Amino acid sequence: MPTSQTGNPSILARKDVASHFHPYTNLRAIEKDAPLMIVRGDGIEVIDDAGKRYIEGMAGLWCASLGFSEPRLAEAAKRQMDVLPYYHSFSGKAHNVVAELSEKLISLAPTPALQSGRVIFANSGSEANDTAFKLVRYYHNAIGKPLKKKVIARGKGYHGVTVAAASMSGIPIMHQHFDLPIDGVLRVSCPHAYQFANDGESPEAFATRLADELETLILKEGPDTIGGFIAEPIQGAGGVIVPPPTYFEKVQAILKKYEILFIADEVITGFGRTGNLFGTQTYRLEPDMLTTAKMITSAYVPLSALYVNGRIYQACADASASAGVFGHGYTYSGHPLGCAVALETLRIYEERRVLEHVRAMTPVFQRGLQAFAAHPLIGDVRSVGLIGAVELAEDKAARKAFATQRGVGAWLVRRAQAHGLILRVMGGDIIAFSPPLIINEAQIAEMMRRFSLALDDTVAWLKSA
Repeated sequence: MPTSQTGNPSILARKDVASHFHPYTNLRAIEKDAPLMIVRGDGIEVIDDAGKRYIEGMAGLWCASLGFSEPRLAEAAKRQMDVLPYYHSFSGKAHNVVAELSEKLISLAPTPALQSGRVIFANSGSEANDTAFKLVRYYHNAIGKPLKKKVIARGKGYHGVTVAAASMSGIPIMHQHFDLPIDGVLRVSCPHAYQFANDGESPEAFATRLADELETLILKEGPDTIGGFIAEPIQGAGGVIVPPPTYFEKVQAILKKYEILFIADEVITGFGRTGNLFGTQTYRLEPDMLTTAKMITSAYVPLSALYVNGRIYQACADASASAGVFGHGYTYSGHPLGCAVALETLRIYEERRVLEHVRAMTPVFQRGLQAFAAHPLIGDVRSVGLIGAVELAEDKAARKAFATQRGVGAWLVRRAQAHGLILRVMGGDIIAFSPPLIINEAQIAEMMRRFSLALDDTVAWLKSA
């Protein structure tokens, strides 16, 4: 029987892990099939309990930017644990590492408005987006606009799994059986040109149509009732959806026209994924709030940060003075361990010039993905920085997807795993790539080689079906 890292007999040989309630999993299927049990990390690879190595083509869940074995982050965590393993920021208290990280993050803020504001910490992107949702309400109450509360979100958006964050998310499986979405969340269309642009419609015309749809919804609901709009610069879990040219330019003009707060969800794109520190810079956004998580600590410790601009902070500060306290926060907000690891992560980004490395690897990554564009099973290929996707098609010319029940994308991902490559399938048979930011040219080539093998296997499987 395999043993755990402590040397004790482990349960890794069992067909299931009976006590674990697996997230985002078919729970009946996992009862029958053994999960892939990962026990160790080494650079961009993870290693299972049988010793097999896998290139982690998703950096875990878009997040392990520095790979899975960065010793400096482990050392930073150990140092902090030895000095101050826990303290909070409630009731006028703080600790030195949360103060240092706050100042560092404000110095890195991508816009002057955010540089004039503050950051509020939590433990996940879900909590950061949930906090942003609450602040839309708090802010508008504070400035005397109590009806301005509804939040507009987009189809295929992903903003987390709390009640509010899941409601803002535009993925149906997140709503089924949970009685979601809650009231106060409105939906507009997803800016995915491959799936939703009309035949012959230019990307700019598609963007204009979506902007018009947004303004029509605002006018229908009443501008005085709309408090916020939330969007990822690149929609990750929805399928690595890259916005068409002029989309955000047109959307932001409408938001400003009707004084609607713009929340940029940078949980995936923050800290280098697009080749800039923030996707806000890549797409020239001017958000009022900006959420981050994942790569802020290279995912080694849970931590998230919500930027709020100076105008929102000042209104919240006035309201808290009137109420006596700002009634929001988490036990682990700004946890010393998370802050210490985040600071060390940011130092590594700067010292090793990780952004420059991402920019250097971007054309290599893009060429690797584009090599599949002519494949008969691939309908679309898209990427920005070191995030990308290939979208499968049964009929390329008609942009027709395979029937969901055939599970073609899931089969392809399983074959990639058999070849030592971990990827993820999104709705609509979209295969996502989001490797650690430290990946090099040879590793990109090997990742693409393994994907090609899985694609060959899938062609053979479809022919034999």
